[in-house]
Amino acid sequence: MTTTSSHVFHRSLTNKPLFVTRTEGNYIYLEDGRKLLDGSGGAAVTNIGHADKRVIAGIADQLQTVDYVHSGIFANKAAEELANELTKESGMARSVFVSGGSEAIESAIKLARQYHLENKQPERINFIARQQSYHGNTLGALGLCSHTARRAPFLPYFPIHFHHVSPCFAYHYKLENESDEDYVKRLAGELEAKFQELGPQTVAAFFAETIVGATSGCTPAVPGYFKAMREVCDRHGALFVLDEIMCGVGRTGKMHAWQWEDLSSSPDIQVLGKGLGGGYAPLASVLISHKIIDVFLAGSGSFNNGFTYQSHAIGCRAALEVLKVMKEDRLVEQCYQRGLFLEKILKEQLADHLHIGDIRGRGLFWSIEFVKNKTTKEMYPPTCLFIDSIVKECIERGVLVYPGSKGTADGIIGDHILIAPPYTITEEELIFLVETLKMSIDVVLNCLI
Repeated sequence: MTTTSSHVFHRSLTNKPLFVTRTEGNYIYLEDGRKLLDGSGGAAVTNIGHADKRVIAGIADQLQTVDYVHSGIFANKAAEELANELTKESGMARSVFVSGGSEAIESAIKLARQYHLENKQPERINFIARQQSYHGNTLGALGLCSHTARRAPFLPYFPIHFHHVSPCFAYHYKLENESDEDYVKRLAGELEAKFQELGPQTVAAFFAETIVGATSGCTPAVPGYFKAMREVCDRHGALFVLDEIMCGVGRTGKMHAWQWEDLSSSPDIQVLGKGLGGGYAPLASVLISHKIIDVFLAGSGSFNNGFTYQSHAIGCRAALEVLKVMKEDRLVEQCYQRGLFLEKILKEQLADHLHIGDIRGRGLFWSIEFVKNKTTKEMYPPTCLFIDSIVKECIERGVLVYPGSKGTADGIIGDHILIAPPYTITEEELIFLVETLKMSIDVVLNCLI
């Protein structure tokens, strides 16, 4: 395949994508005979490994019973069983199933708006998210988030009712000698100030990624942050929404990333994607709390939202089988243990590197941030594009890692690499991954010095 012979509008018309002939286990096999250790799971999608025969058998069985029926009229067993499993695990009441994270975020925005309409509070029209966040690629999701590069061409189309506050990004924005507790107080004060600026009665919801993904690079919050943010939301009657499209479904070593946080209950709305289908089928979920469902039941009783492939039986069956494999093989627990090992070897191999400023993450969701000067945290200028070179060098050596978005720190400057392998990865494979990454970093950065 060449770029001239393909009729697919690939992400780039000038760069030829690598052609994959098969995937199996933790490996991707290329047309030219090479195999790559999947160190990123695509974009943190592949969690149980590729081509698991149990999942394939489940999907094949589903195709022989119910493939597609319209969710406006029909229900199907796969969707019902998957909703039962997810709500039991999370403590939520219901789930909406759509085809991807962007659709799920759009649905969550609309759900939050309709909740307040059902609750006789139509004045709640404002949404607050965080700078250096990413919630999806459709216009509503892009308007909600603040991914500078992806938003730039479409700025004229974003509503004025999306607002942003500072992220919880300790490496860059926690002050010198500031304790975690004081940092949390400062950020909670900023969110409170934003509520007051907009009018507390006009805020519909606050959205946040529990661990920020590719925008700032696997950035966890400091202890107490989400509890404080929730308290602000609850005080003013706004919904508290967590986006776990990238960091959920076991990726952090617990089924839900918010389970690491000091929260007394699940969020009002939670969004899942990517790893939910494990790469076997496109699927995302909006998990909805009892509080919201009770208001809908007392009101219209229906959600003014729908997609052609909502509750698709094949996607739901694939996700159901992925969750079964995760339970049977205890992969969430394994993800936690492998994550501890990955953290250890990353820090042993790279923490002292002159041009690595921070190594952060949780479970099998880690990022390495690069700096020009380790002491001052000076970053490379926006014109210095080297992350793709590191990724290509890793591929040449047999490992796939994920290139973080340019603009790690503020949307303009900052660089990172993301690691998010399948939970099935072995310790030997993790050693190979980290050693390969270290060699690739050295080869590329030595050329910059």
